[in-house]
Amino acid sequence: MTPYKACSCRDPDTGRLLGNGCPEIKIWERNKDGTAKLDRAGNPRWRWNPNHGKWYARYEAPPKADGKRRRPRVGPCDTEREVREELTKVLGQETGTGYNTDRKMKFGAYLNRWHEWRVSEGELADSTLEAEREAIELYLKPGLGHVPLVDLRDHHFRDLYVAMRKINRRGENAKDSDLLRRLLEARASQEGRRISTRPLSESRIKRIHAVGTAALNMAVNHDHILPFNPAAGIFKSTGSKKKGRIKPLPWTEERVEHWLETGQIPGKVMVWTTHQCGTYLDFIEAAGERLYALYHVDAYYGPRRGEVVGLERPDLSIKRRRLHIRQAQVDDELDDPKSESSDRQLILDKETARVLQAWSKRQLEERLAWGDAYQDSGRVFTYEDGRALRPGYISERFNQHLTQYAAIRCRYYDEGWSVARIARRHRISEQAVRVAVEGGPLPPIRFHDLRHGAATMLRAAHVPIKAISDMLGHASTSFTDDVYTAVAEELAEQAASAIMAFVPRRNRRDDSSIVRTINGPSGGQNDLNQE
Repeated sequence: MTPYKACSCRDPDTGRLLGNGCPEIKIWERNKDGTAKLDRAGNPRWRWNPNHGKWYARYEAPPKADGKRRRPRVGPCDTEREVREELTKVLGQETGTGYNTDRKMKFGAYLNRWHEWRVSEGELADSTLEAEREAIELYLKPGLGHVPLVDLRDHHFRDLYVAMRKINRRGENAKDSDLLRRLLEARASQEGRRISTRPLSESRIKRIHAVGTAALNMAVNHDHILPFNPAAGIFKSTGSKKKGRIKPLPWTEERVEHWLETGQIPGKVMVWTTHQCGTYLDFIEAAGERLYALYHVDAYYGPRRGEVVGLERPDLSIKRRRLHIRQAQVDDELDDPKSESSDRQLILDKETARVLQAWSKRQLEERLAWGDAYQDSGRVFTYEDGRALRPGYISERFNQHLTQYAAIRCRYYDEGWSVARIARRHRISEQAVRVAVEGGPLPPIRFHDLRHGAATMLRAAHVPIKAISDMLGHASTSFTDDVYTAVAEELAEQAASAIMAFVPRRNRRDDSSIVRTINGPSGGQNDLNQE
């Protein structure tokens, strides 16, 4: 277990590593006359060359399962002191804590083993496993797969994330590091498909980091290869204030006025009021939006985007007013819903059933018009030729609705266009133009925020929180109440009135009591003044 030095020089004839046999690894001591200095045993004296090679050490480890000897190597280290400290740690793990230190196991090989174990469980959604495999193959293995598992440190992951942030953000004259080049090569193509060229967002990097952290947690807690997780705590907030969940804010009149004046959106998640949501639905219905029924269902009942796209015809009964959500479409494939609670059945109102009946009739007419070219995907909501919708398409259409709505109001109020001229310009009905003109401004929200708005309006309609939680597919009512229900104006007004009625106040008066107090019961001075 004595530390030694070795290098990566190779024999010019055989190409084999010289290791500690390299002639430059040792410095031979000589006398003034040039002869070699000898020790007491008569052997030439030498010392390690401080400018060549790295420090290593070997130790006796428990034998393998077949009884073969194991002599793992510790290193490389820059100094003898460092290798001795590392050797002390390894020996303590082998003898004291029971950790099975396999120094030859690479991080990439362990990631493969960890993912195979995840697949064998058979309990995870295909989309989850695919996302983990992509994180491993495109980022974790190309970046750190060659590093021995026991040598991983937090700086390895920090360097990886620095390189990931530079993807598609590099300057023209920037020199790529080896780490960045490996990532770019891995992202060039995957199974013949070209990987997205967009820069990685911070949220995407954190999701990839979560995959690596989960694998290392298994190496610590289950396989006992590591005494600690080197990736833990990298993205931990340094602030003293604990950050809670982002809660939606309703677009009140005051917030809308501030947005119109400054262009600033007051929160990360905003929801429409009942009036704004109704105006939007009236507008797209009058404008002849083909997928009006989809947006109607989402605004009323708040299914997730993948869930509404993945609806299949057998799961909808218009006659019984039942809608069964039991799958979702992620990217190009159908998959199980987000959680067990997401598999749910919705009871539809009569108006929604009427809207879906009209949509079913239109879909049948499109099928007859397309004839043999119709591609029956079996979905409730499709393109005109029957193909399944792309999830991003409905978000794009939603944003186009808001852009068109704002353009109509701008042309009417700022440019002085007539209703008929605007209708011709946008190729919509005059009724849709009047809805936009009379309905007031529609502040910006995301398509997913219709889900938040549905929860808010259900609370304002005094629907029990348990029913709202079941409708949205949440596992607990506390999550629904904490995150998905912004305080609508109706609830705020009700709460204010309830507080006023609950707290007894002697001096609380309405207008009639004030008059009686001033004039007295008979129109004269009150009793206190008379006294």
